[in-house]
Amino acid sequence: MQYVELTAAASKTRESAYAPYPKFAVGAAVLSKEGRVFVGCNVENISLGLTICAERSAIAAAVAAGHRDFEAIAIVTGSKKPALPCGACQQVMAEFNPSMKVVVATVASDAEQFSLKELLPWPAQVLLEKRV
Repeated sequence: MQYVELTAAASKTRESAYAPYPKFAVGAAVLSKEGRVFVGCNVENISLGLTICAERSAIAAAVAAGHRDFEAIAIVTGSKKPALPCGACQQVMAEFNPSMKVVVATVASDAEQFSLKELLPWPAQVLLEKRV
């Protein structure tokens, strides 16, 4: 499996997640095309709609550091099977690279890899282009 170090960074960051409600801790690590890694974890809120996903947290950290070109993202959960990113996170990823590699893994090291285009074949940008 490619992106072993990226997945390890996501797994380590998962330990910092704030997940007192559904208790679903998630860590993410995004790899810039320049080779820099930025991490994020989920921050739950009692009002679940206000929860910040790990994927968007990692991307926001990268953008705040001046990076906007991403090659891949790794997402690690404690679930039995790797969990795919939610639709909102997929759309945010597509904003920066619709072909980004997405690695989903568990703390038990089960992992799968996808192209974001497989997960989100019609991001908002494509739909908007077709309507204009």
